[in-house]
Amino acid sequence: MIEKPAQKADQIYELLRQHIVRLRMVPGAVISEKELCLEYGVSRTPVREALKRLADEDLVDVFPHSGTYVSKISFEVAEEGFVIRRALEVESIRRAARFVTDADIERLDALIAEMRDILARGALHEYIEVDDVFHATIAGISRYPRIWKFINLMKAHLDRMRQLSAPVPGHLADVTEQHAAIVRALERRNADQAELAMKIHLEASFAVMSAMHEDGAYFKAKDL
Repeated sequence: MIEKPAQKADQIYELLRQHIVRLRMVPGAVISEKELCLEYGVSRTPVREALKRLADEDLVDVFPHSGTYVSKISFEVAEEGFVIRRALEVESIRRAARFVTDADIERLDALIAEMRDILARGALHEYIEVDDVFHATIAGISRYPRIWKFINLMKAHLDRMRQLSAPVPGHLADVTEQHAAIVRALERRNADQAELAMKIHLEASFAVMSAMHEDGAYFKAKDL
């Protein structure tokens, strides 16, 4: 079955978005439509459609007659994503405390064990994916799984800051213990404790990420 251009555009969009969010394509990097066409074996149409979607998310800057570039990180957009994420995850964790099962706790503990293994191996680039699965699992337990899909759409700039903050000494070890505190509160089916643990986790993580803003190389100039 021959894939339609729209399907190709979707695939290219997802791949490029992942590369940008994971900083495999660094802020300010030049994007060549011609090279993308050759890499993915497609015409310019699906490539341009994918780039347009990325531009709509402020992940790509397109300058007519000049070029296309991976956008620099917007601290303002990242902060907005954090505010939205915090509000939705607080609602999600409270519901999860109502519906969580022993099997769910085992699944979350297994993810924490995986995080600790990643830290032991020093494979920090693997951490964010497992971290996302952890939070998506909680959203699923809350029976509002689409909450995580919306959060994921809103947190692209935040995720790039997460990647920058990963090497900060002790940061991911702290994050892992914060995750464990969330699970223990869920295990007790205590919504208030679970909410507090989630807030502490998200706000502490954002504080570390915010310090990355001092590195102006990857960030847009702050809006006045």
